[in-house]
Amino acid sequence: LVLFGDLAHNDSTPLFDTTLLRAVKSFQRRMGLSVDGIIGNKMLEELNVPLKQRARQISINIERVRWMPAEKDTNYILVNIPEYKMHVFDSGHLQFDMNVIVGTSANSTVIFTGKLKYIVFSPYWNVPESIVKKEILPAIQKNPDYLVKNHMEIYGKPGPVPNIRQKPGGANSLGLVKFLFPNNYNIYFHDTPNRELFTQSSRSFSHGCIRLGEPKKFAQYLLRSDTSWTEMKIDSAMHQPKEKWVTLSKGIPVFITYFTAWVDKNGQLNFRKDIYGHDEKMAAKLFTN
Repeated sequence: LVLFGDLAHNDSTPLFDTTLLRAVKSFQRRMGLSVDGIIGNKMLEELNVPLKQRARQISINIERVRWMPAEKDTNYILVNIPEYKMHVFDSGHLQFDMNVIVGTSANSTVIFTGKLKYIVFSPYWNVPESIVKKEILPAIQKNPDYLVKNHMEIYGKPGPVPNIRQKPGGANSLGLVKFLFPNNYNIYFHDTPNRELFTQSSRSFSHGCIRLGEPKKFAQYLLRSDTSWTEMKIDSAMHQPKEKWVTLSKGIPVFITYFTAWVDKNGQLNFRKDIYGHDEKMAAKLFTN
């Protein structure tokens, strides 16, 4: 911890004192671990990563910075997938961070840029055809009341694979609000009824979309310039029987990124797990040995 800079001075005391506790928490924070001050297996694993591997990780992420598109707008939203965080910027200054849940390794969230244009309060969840085939239809075969039990309905024209959607409400998989930045990957931000998942340090649980830890706060921020959107009105819109679309006066750039090493706002070097194996693939191109 002294070599990494988390512990200011080497100390020969055999006691786990408050100075060491602060150093342990500093290291845990920089590695994206649970900041509990306990030296467990996950922390030891990070401490034992060879410095050569860390140097490569930094080189890979410097290369990623070169790929970032030039953005003239100083208002933007950046999501860093391995960090499980959203960062909201206004006039080039960080306004707030927010915990997010991203796609699993099998349903990885795609890296791309877009523009956030719409807020949808009390949304329907139009279940993707792949999920209908793999999960919903087998569930209906086991339990004919599955749709009713899960607040779902068949809609639209009949076909070999039925169109199924989940009705608005607290049980809806998208929660009480979603945020759309039209793209070819059908990825968007949304609320979730499974709030307990945000307490975990590793948060790759979704089918690919990005779940927000504080969706109401995000809606209030996006609508801050429209005084008619009071907190009460937003609350009401989030609890309607039918979905309500709101178009933002100006689209906000969204960057979905993948950085496993960076320096944070406090000047601290952070590292994260390569959850999708992207570092490994790039390392094969950048390094010959």
